[in-house]
Amino acid sequence: MSHSAGPATPRGLAAELRDAVTPRTTLLVIGALALQLLFIASYVGALHDPRPHHVPFGVAVPGAAGQSEELAARLDGDPLDARTVADEAEARHQIMERKIDGALVVDPRGTTDRLLVASGGGTVLATSLEQIITRADAAEDRQVRTVDVAPAGDDDFNGLSSFYLVVGWCVGGYLTASLLAISAGTRPANGRRAVIRLATMALYAIAGGLGGAVVVGPVLGALPGSLWGLWGLGALVVFSVGALTLALEAATGVVGIGLAVLIVVVGGNPSAGGAFPLPMLPPFWEAIGPALQPGAGTWAARSIAYFDGRALTGSLLVLAAWAAGGILVTLAASLYRGDRERSRGLPPQ
Repeated sequence: MSHSAGPATPRGLAAELRDAVTPRTTLLVIGALALQLLFIASYVGALHDPRPHHVPFGVAVPGAAGQSEELAARLDGDPLDARTVADEAEARHQIMERKIDGALVVDPRGTTDRLLVASGGGTVLATSLEQIITRADAAEDRQVRTVDVAPAGDDDFNGLSSFYLVVGWCVGGYLTASLLAISAGTRPANGRRAVIRLATMALYAIAGGLGGAVVVGPVLGALPGSLWGLWGLGALVVFSVGALTLALEAATGVVGIGLAVLIVVVGGNPSAGGAFPLPMLPPFWEAIGPALQPGAGTWAARSIAYFDGRALTGSLLVLAAWAAGGILVTLAASLYRGDRERSRGLPPQ
């Protein structure tokens, strides 16, 4: 004769709870909560009150060096980091080299000055510079005419296409590395497995870089510039993010996925200078942005699209350093794990 099961005892419920939510799971959930709060704090902290500060800015009064220095001294300070340039040609050169974000060229014989900006480096910053200089000239009963030296494309609203392209590349990098971990174990069993994962990541990076470059270029016409240059940049961005994720997974297990999200998404995206260029971000985010993959990638993509491929070296070195570091840590952690298993007499996997 069968009997229906009675209500679970308190002890039975506690055992079920321990089985359902292990201490490891609890720690992972707490980590997810911390990541969520950091995500909110980072994005809102970086983007809630954008305003220009210490913007590199050139000042020229052709034929009157003394007046240039005097005007630069008056404009220098928050929000402009003003310095003299010889003339308009020098101002244009420095803008294209991305050494300054704008320049004021004063006409000493008239009342209309020229403001040089580069909306390809960030439309919001170019607009802010126009407002700042228009107010300053109006106070001196002068007018200003704005000249966009490196204009953003008509189909690149607010110059955001470069940023979204790089974000997509970054998502592909850490998502693919995470899938490799989930499908075949978070930590590679040995050095050979680690090399296979890195090689797979490299092949994916080549395909992902090309795909992104084709979509924003020939397909949508959102970004001008060299297709080959964007392809190479995309492959490097994807691989650097993927290698970082593989390294963190090899060193810490599944926690590495969260750490990669912390670095690339929580820290990197709001500080990338995408929605608002670096001189409009708070000091902390302005400082870390160029050192992380989204910031380095966004800067490089804009350089390729709007600045004739200039000022690329620093960003490419940052991405290469992340890629090289990811390779070294992945291999070192995997080899160490293989040595430990052999020392314990475990069969190779």
